[in-house]
Amino acid sequence: MATPEIALPDRATTPAHRDGNVLRWLTAYTTSLVGDSVYFVALGWSAQKAAGPAEVGLVMASGALPRALLMLGGGVVADRFDPRRVILGSDALRCLLILAVAAGLALTAPALWILVAVALVFGAVDALFVPAVGALPPRITSPDQLARVTGMRSLSMRLGQIAGPPIGGLAMGLGGPAAAFTVAGLLFALSLPLLLTIRIRPLGPRDAPERPEPATARQDLLGGLRYIRRHRLIGPLVAAGAICELGLTGTLNVGMVLLNAERGWGPYGYGWIVSSFGAGAAASATLLAIAGWLPRAGLMLAGTLLAGCAGAAAIALVPILWPAAVLAAVIGLCAGVFGSLDNALIQTAADPAYLGRVTSVVMLTLVGVAPLSYPVVGAAIGAWGAAPVFVGCGIFASLGVVIVLASDAVRHAELPRQRPGVTI
Repeated sequence: MATPEIALPDRATTPAHRDGNVLRWLTAYTTSLVGDSVYFVALGWSAQKAAGPAEVGLVMASGALPRALLMLGGGVVADRFDPRRVILGSDALRCLLILAVAAGLALTAPALWILVAVALVFGAVDALFVPAVGALPPRITSPDQLARVTGMRSLSMRLGQIAGPPIGGLAMGLGGPAAAFTVAGLLFALSLPLLLTIRIRPLGPRDAPERPEPATARQDLLGGLRYIRRHRLIGPLVAAGAICELGLTGTLNVGMVLLNAERGWGPYGYGWIVSSFGAGAAASATLLAIAGWLPRAGLMLAGTLLAGCAGAAAIALVPILWPAAVLAAVIGLCAGVFGSLDNALIQTAADPAYLGRVTSVVMLTLVGVAPLSYPVVGAAIGAWGAAPVFVGCGIFASLGVVIVLASDAVRHAELPRQRPGVTI
């Protein structure tokens, strides 16, 4: 039985950054993200201690496989059940799993097969957690605050990426793998009481119109895919986002390492480029979190995607480090604005009954489709050098701009304006 939904008070005068309900969710989400980062540090270092570099790749890939395979099913689960219950259940499972591993490693050295099994189970549970997290924001705030919540969520992701690895490294240094896994498990446990206090906005007749429900999970899944394909706004946005990820993710991750080696900038130069990209992305999240609304969202989405693609193509043509770092910051800023607007428009337009499945498709492009470009980019740069590959990938990713501009619904898309009386 689903948890009874508690009616939320009118949010017309409560911006998201002052809404206790949103802030509790954001704190729980941030804590869980930091736990994720600590877990990945603990898993990687444990694999390195148990075997060697090749086995580290095997262990990390083991977690990605079930996450990619089961992500769409996780979207069905999030839509069939209360998303808060799915988040609570999956977070509790992750907590128990990681604490059990910590207890086992306190008694014995890490074995490769145990780490692979942990990665597989964690990836499968993550396939439930991620779509449910994506389905929750429209249920805890009003539509005019979704853009601000998207920016706040992006900032949380950056904080998790920044804070998690040092915490995991410190725990590894002080107490070994058992201590690092314990810290990750405790962080997951800390998020649970916060999640329990979140109030869910009930779905009204406009949000959940009368329609026959599919009888099986398979029909639910196919119905979600049809909904995305037929939706005038969501379909093009999902397609543009997928092409952008496929064209730029491998270039900016694998390609940037190889470009740095080709230029001879060394670890110092690579650190500057990665930090500049992260700073640009964080700036875009801060902008949206503070502003809460940007004009002509559809056209701005197309413009920032085009600028990001141009920057990604041009960075391989720059022979000096500091202009490359500046370009990386511009790419991060444009990519952040594009991703935030894309996500906010999708969440605003989507029927809440389909949000879990819509989120699962979006996330599948990140964890399942985008990594497919890694070996292709690496092999292409090895054969032709960085410059033509970066230019080619930038041109390919810019096809997303064509999709956006070809859609009348996207071109004229706007974020909901804040209601009268909202105070910042």
